Amino acid sequence: MLDNDPEEVTSKTARKREATRLQALGKKLSDLKSAQLADFDLPDDLLAAILDHQRFPSREAKRRQLQFVGKLMRKIDADAVEARLETFEGQSRIANYVNAQCETWRERLIAEKNSVAEYIDAHPSVDRQQLRQLIRRAQSAPDEKNRKTAARALYRYLHEIETQA
Repeated sequence: MLDNDPEEVTSKTARKREATRLQALGKKLSDLKSAQLADFDLPDDLLAAILDHQRFPSREAKRRQLQFVGKLMRKIDADAVEARLETFEGQSRIANYVNAQCETWRERLIAEKNSVAEYIDAHPSVDRQQLRQLIRRAQSAPDEKNRKTAARALYRYLHEIETQA
């Protein structure tokens, strides 16, 4: 007679659910760039399979490769990879928020005169002279091309201030 431990016996449905979860995790990893994948410290065979998935043009080839990625994911600690991916996605959300804030401030600084004082109050460490010069350039540019260039320079400066804070 076989001595089956109830904790070791899993239903077919549970195994399928876990395989689907691992495939979905593999899909999320395959959506990342190769430089971002390097941060995950994945085994070489899994990394190669993910990079192959990114490279394949055919939908069916991608589907089969994703199943293979899911199979390889069973050999690693998927929970650690999932936690790292959530942290990575959280950083992306923060970066998106910072970019949106910088764009909003840039538009306000160019359009509204009193917004300069508000920005300086919110960011006391800002170089006021440089900020005012960048705003003046964006407001008084003679043509559209120069206006866009000056607005980009202002955005870069605002982004630098936001990331330092």
